[in-house]
Amino acid sequence: MKTVFQKIIDGELPCDKVFENERIIAFKDIAPHAPVHILIVPKKAIQDISHATQEDAPLLAEILFIANALAKQFHIQDGFRLLTNNGVDAGQSIFHLHFHLLGGRKLGALG
Repeated sequence: MKTVFQKIIDGELPCDKVFENERIIAFKDIAPHAPVHILIVPKKAIQDISHATQEDAPLLAEILFIANALAKQFHIQDGFRLLTNNGVDAGQSIFHLHFHLLGGRKLGALG
């Protein structure tokens, strides 16, 4: 069964896209936790960060550079959070690797 992210990647569901190339798509979260809340999703189906392999290293590095570019584009480069949840106990609810880019306000400590 396809995840909601796979349906977005396949064009079956709409999104407010802010970036796309052959490997990665980024779009605004529909339930934002900050003024800027963008999801950065590899098009390759990887369940979570613990399922990434050495082969995925260039893709993961590219995600970091895209996150930095998006932070600049959305004027949050001086303070943003980039995070991913790994597994149910961490709060992961969609089992397709994705990163949350959050900013636009002072973010509290995690814990």
